[in-house]
Formats: sequence, C-alpha cells, structure tokens
Amino acid sequence: MNQTVGARQAQRLRTRRALLDAALSLLEEQNLGSLGLREVTRAAGVAPTAFYRHFPGVEELGIALVDEALENLNEGISSIFDSSGIAAQRIDQAVDLMAGLVRAYPAHLRFIVRERHGGVRRVREAVAGRLDDFARGMAENLAADPLGAGWNPADLLMLARLYVDHMVMTASAYLAAALEGHAWADVTDTARRQLRLIHAGRLNWAGAHSA
Repeated sequence: MNQTVGARQAQRLRTRRALLDAALSLLEEQNLGSLGLREVTRAAGVAPTAFYRHFPGVEELGIALVDEALENLNEGISSIFDSSGIAAQRIDQAVDLMAGLVRAYPAHLRFIVRERHGGVRRVREAVAGRLDDFARGMAENLAADPLGAGWNPADLLMLARLYVDHMVMTASAYLAAALEGHAWADVTDTARRQLRLIHAGRLNWAGAHSA
C-alpha cells in the first residue's frame, strides 16, 4: 500500500516537473500572456486534464515558476550577507553568484526579468511581492551589520531594494551578453563598479542617522 502511494506521489512530482520545464522552454520564445494550457501539456507530453491536478490555470503555473526562480537567489544572497568579510569580498561574491545563477538557470532568470514588468498582472505582482519580501529580509541583515548602526528602518529598506534592483539588472545584463555575444567580463566589471559606487554612497549617506 505504501509503495503504491509512493509511486503515485513520485509520478505526480514528475508530471509537475514536466509541466514547469515545458512552460520554461516555451517561454524562451514568448511571454506568459500568450502561453496556452494545451500548448504546455502537449510539450510536457501529458493530457490537458492532468494540468488541473497541479495548477488551477496558467497564471498559477507562472507564479510557481516565480517562486522556483527566486528561491536560489534568495538563499545565495542571504548566505553572502550572513558571512563575514570586507565589502570588496562581498561585492565579488554577489556578482559571482549572479553570474553563476545566470549560467545555471538562464530560463528561470529570463522569465523573471521579462515578467517583472510583463502583461500578466498576478504574475507581475508575484514577482514584485517576492522581490520585496527578499528586500525586507535583506534589510534585516543590513541592520545587523556594523555599517547599519544608526540607520533608520526606512533607509535600510531603501538600500536593500537598491541592491535587489541591481541584482535583477545584472542578471538582465548577463542574459543580454549571452544572447548578443557581448563580453561577459564587461558585465562583471560594470556590476562590480556599480556595487562599489552603491557601497560608497552607503558609507557617506547623510540620512543614515536621521529620524
């Protein structure tokens, strides 16, 4: 009995994975708003009725892709902020992380970059909400950093959102470099210089100690 239940659960997970992978592949050439349920199930090799055992609709599938895409980013950046090290080391780690994620998950990040300002409202709101949750968690880490001493919460959140925006922008730049043949190293150099500029502003922010 338990073996039967386990086999069914494994098959369910395989079907869900197949639907997500099929959607990601199709989204390389189109946006979510133009993606059809039958198109996804045909690419996944499952019956259309099987789709509804996993997602109420294409929008919910898109939200699942948002969660999947941002999970690795959240974990990776949190580990950097939780680690010790001078600012230059953290900057290098952050940029290297983004480069690694783009190499490992190009379709996921391309989806996030596109849908962040895309046409499907619920998915666009999901991207915005997850990124803002991410920024709020980052703001807590920034507050615990010695450089965060004396900063008011609003300014810490502003700084965290700036870092998040930079990460998405950097991911977009790496994706464009891969597609258009631009030098990958140029994107890395620019991203590091931009982060150093943000860090310099952080050290000299006049509003850090304001009420």
